[in-house]
Amino acid sequence: QRQLVESGGGLVQPGGSLRLSCAASGFMFNFYVMSWVRRAPGKGPEWVAGINPGGESTSYADSVKGRFTISRDNAKKTLYLEMSDLKPEDTAVYYCARDPTATGIGVPPAEFWGEGTRVTVSS
Repeated sequence: QRQLVESGGGLVQPGGSLRLSCAASGFMFNFYVMSWVRRAPGKGPEWVAGINPGGESTSYADSVKGRFTISRDNAKKTLYLEMSDLKPEDTAVYYCARDPTATGIGVPPAEFWGEGTRVTVSS
């Protein structure tokens, strides 16, 4: 059974940092492009970042470029999102997702997402 389990969310003040993790199981993690997607309260899903199977190539939404870093450890079957200089508009539930299109850009279908971890940026 394919499974993605996110962790690391929480409450953080503006300007703060968080590191999200996503543990994968049930599929060949190192074969797939992976992405982070977020859904803010009352809004639709937004693609955040993507990474190729080997981890050498990454892409980011303009809204997070320069502040967020996506990475992966294929030996641990884990995807990461390092977030810094967090802003209130980064408040959302963050999902890791397997990208069936292999582009690393755009929101994958919801069936490929994990359960999510909530990030709240507030003073």
